[in-house]
Amino acid sequence: MSLAPALSTEPPRFERHPRAHRIASDAEAIAVARELAAEFAVEASARDRERRLPAAELDRFSSSGLWGITVPKAYGGAAVSFATLGEVIATISAADPSLGQIPQNHLAALDAIRVTASEAQKRLWFGRVLDGYRLGNAFSEAGSKHVGAFETTVRRDGEGYVVNGEKFYATGALFAHFIHIGAVDEEGNVHLAIAPSDAPGLAVIDNWSSFGQRTTASGNVTIRDVRIGPEALIPAYRGGVEPSSNGSVSQLIQAAVDLGIARGAIADTIRFVREKARPWIDSGQDHAHQDVFTISAIGDLHVRLHTAEALLERAGRAIDAILDQPSEVAVAETAVAVAAAKVATTETAILAADRLHELGGTRSTLAAENLDRHWRNARTHTLHDPVRWKYFHVGNHALNGIAPPRHAWS
Repeated sequence: MSLAPALSTEPPRFERHPRAHRIASDAEAIAVARELAAEFAVEASARDRERRLPAAELDRFSSSGLWGITVPKAYGGAAVSFATLGEVIATISAADPSLGQIPQNHLAALDAIRVTASEAQKRLWFGRVLDGYRLGNAFSEAGSKHVGAFETTVRRDGEGYVVNGEKFYATGALFAHFIHIGAVDEEGNVHLAIAPSDAPGLAVIDNWSSFGQRTTASGNVTIRDVRIGPEALIPAYRGGVEPSSNGSVSQLIQAAVDLGIARGAIADTIRFVREKARPWIDSGQDHAHQDVFTISAIGDLHVRLHTAEALLERAGRAIDAILDQPSEVAVAETAVAVAAAKVATTETAILAADRLHELGGTRSTLAAENLDRHWRNARTHTLHDPVRWKYFHVGNHALNGIAPPRHAWS
């Protein structure tokens, strides 16, 4: 008998006509994130254990205004620092990394719109996002040659366009008001085709069965003759043809999720060691938190965590600096800075989740504790962008002056 939680058979119910608060500053964004994280942490373990989809929590999350904080000021947004965005996502992810991951593609799409959309498209989509509407992802395809290859097509049909294909790893689509579909035109250029989630021919299938990030519902989307208007076709490929912030923004958010996982795992390690773990027989101590090797291991984790935090903040500031003048040199240096942050957050998340059980002992593995969710989430989410290639791009830039490639995974 499988111990995996059952997949949902009913689509989640969420607010279809939202109204969102408008956040005005970086300080407000961080304060709101901390308040929400405290709420989301309460039942995070139960949601993971039961695979209870967080539709109500997402309504609370997006109505708070946090999903619109990167919208430029010219269009009514706060245009917060990307260092602030990283801290917001890490804060939410420390409480529940599935909730932290779900807006990733929404936020990445906003940067693609900022860089490549027309003025009319920016007014339309930024306005909808500030009202509280969520964008869901239909980008990667399970059966293509590699993650950046697309077989989904968009073709002109009269005054509009028709989209056909099938997607997987569609994080956020099940909870979205609109779904942005990665589709190629006749020339092979990738566009974002944005369709209402209830558009005829569009189906979101909740068949996500990973052992980690269970409540992201990152399953399939099928697209059968889905029609969109010209206002909904965003020429996202331009963000890679010319230097831009697009790839770095996408990667920064992924790194922030991993930082949050690390924070959550370390916090639970400290709590468990102090409350439930026993000292090793050879330590001569009465309590686990007095064990010198345990104390040293916690110190090591904190140093690694603070290093990852500093690198993520540095990467966010680097993105801020290229938003208005994204030169070839500056964009490459920013991509390297983000890659370094991704290495640090990935390795700290996995190590922290593993050390939790090492320091907590066998009782930390009991099902009632559900502490293995930290490792499951870290291992699952960090597979998104393998750090073996981050090391290569950082080294190749330092040694040979070669810039990392420009795409959403670099």
